[in-house]
Amino acid sequence: MNTTEMVVLLDDAGAPIGQAPKASVHTTDTPLHLAFSCYLLNRSGELLLTRRSPEKKTWPGVWTNSFCGHPAPGEEFEDAIIRRARFELGTDITRTDLVLPDFRYRAVDPSGLVENEVCPVYVATIMGELQPNPTEVADWVWVSPALLSGALEHTSSAFSPWLALQFPQLLEAGAFQAGAWA
Repeated sequence: MNTTEMVVLLDDAGAPIGQAPKASVHTTDTPLHLAFSCYLLNRSGELLLTRRSPEKKTWPGVWTNSFCGHPAPGEEFEDAIIRRARFELGTDITRTDLVLPDFRYRAVDPSGLVENEVCPVYVATIMGELQPNPTEVADWVWVSPALLSGALEHTSSAFSPWLALQFPQLLEAGAFQAGAWA
């Protein structure tokens, strides 16, 4: 069985043009590829922030959204999201909604590594207890959207660039409105 994790490579218009091993993609010249971000909410309407493990290749130790990942070639986004929630956080999710279908970004890590992704953003509800994978998650916290908004205004450098870009757009889209996820 081949256990090499593959990512979908994209042309500038966002159309698939091939695939490559995930381990070889994130470099100082990262090709555009397909990814996703997911924000988990609990029954109280709080969202889960995670601090990336110091073992992560890009942005180690920074606070970010609940989890991210890359759909494998031919894998549906919802299946990839469920897979990554189990792998990174040791939990199951439900009610996965696509909120920002066209989110795309490019960012350069302090080490020079580049993220270059078409990265649809989802919001989901957590179904179980968290059992984070320490190679992925160093710490985690449940916060209100208002608290995160204030933290981003005052200490944006403590957060991943994709969270800083996505969160205002998620607020504008009404992703965290009271009662929307109860």
